[in-house]
Amino acid sequence: MYTVGLGGLAFEWDPAKAAANRNKHGVTFNEASTAFLDEHARLISDPDHSTDEIRFVLLGMSGVLSLLVVCHCYREDDELIRIISARRADESEHHEYAKYLP
Repeated sequence: MYTVGLGGLAFEWDPAKAAANRNKHGVTFNEASTAFLDEHARLISDPDHSTDEIRFVLLGMSGVLSLLVVCHCYREDDELIRIISARRADESEHHEYAKYLP
């Protein structure tokens, strides 16, 4: 496991999963972690993928201004965010995000 801190948040991920995600989606988990700092990010429950753990999807703007969809779960009494996958948002997700902007 790889663990990193950012803006008072702690993240972990599997390095092999992170490499596979980067190759498939072109998004690093380091970039994905920056989407959690977006004050306009949307947090959505993901019951369809919550078999062994409760999973969530974050729709947020990364530090390099890419809108990302980040699948994750919380560990250790919600103190640690485990990133499972990340990809760039599609057009419908861009519209969903824009609905909540001031």
